[in-house]
Amino acid sequence: MNNRNLRSMAAIALLMAMVVVMQFLSGIIPPVGGFSISLVLIPIVLGAAAFGVKAGAILGATFGAIVYINCVTGADPGGQMVFQASPVLCFVVVMGKGVLAGVLSGAVYHWLKDRNKKVAILCAAAICPVANTGFFLLCMLTFFRDILSAWAGGGSLIAYVLSGLVLMNFVPELIINVIFSPAAGRILNYAEKKL
Repeated sequence: MNNRNLRSMAAIALLMAMVVVMQFLSGIIPPVGGFSISLVLIPIVLGAAAFGVKAGAILGATFGAIVYINCVTGADPGGQMVFQASPVLCFVVVMGKGVLAGVLSGAVYHWLKDRNKKVAILCAAAICPVANTGFFLLCMLTFFRDILSAWAGGGSLIAYVLSGLVLMNFVPELIINVIFSPAAGRILNYAEKKL
């Protein structure tokens, strides 16, 4: 194994550790102004852009595994409801959304990088929360509509999805990722020189 491969593996392992820590911290940090603050998608985008689709899948799977552990242990009460309804489908949902977010981020970045690296990282940063939340909502509406209704507390399911899940979760993740994208571009430029 050459030195470049070892550096890449070490960098991916470091990003995996960041995903684990950031996902655990997101469960501890209280919502700010009603908005949840999650930084976990940033290292997924960064790793997918720097090391490709496979790294994005690995980082997304790491994210999914931590989310699944939180569902099983009850650290995520809503996730535990999904787990109790179907442990297998819960696993498919959380792993699917994480892996898809990482894979699509890497694919979009590598598709656009030769045209314009700044646009490529911006688009990769934007597609990550779109894939994450989009896959989650699709699965929840398909397999766990009754749980979504319970989360809505008897109110309108559509209003809950739009206000509770999209406005309070997706929009902050999208904004954070897009704001971070210029910094990610600089980190990628530095990493390309060092790796």
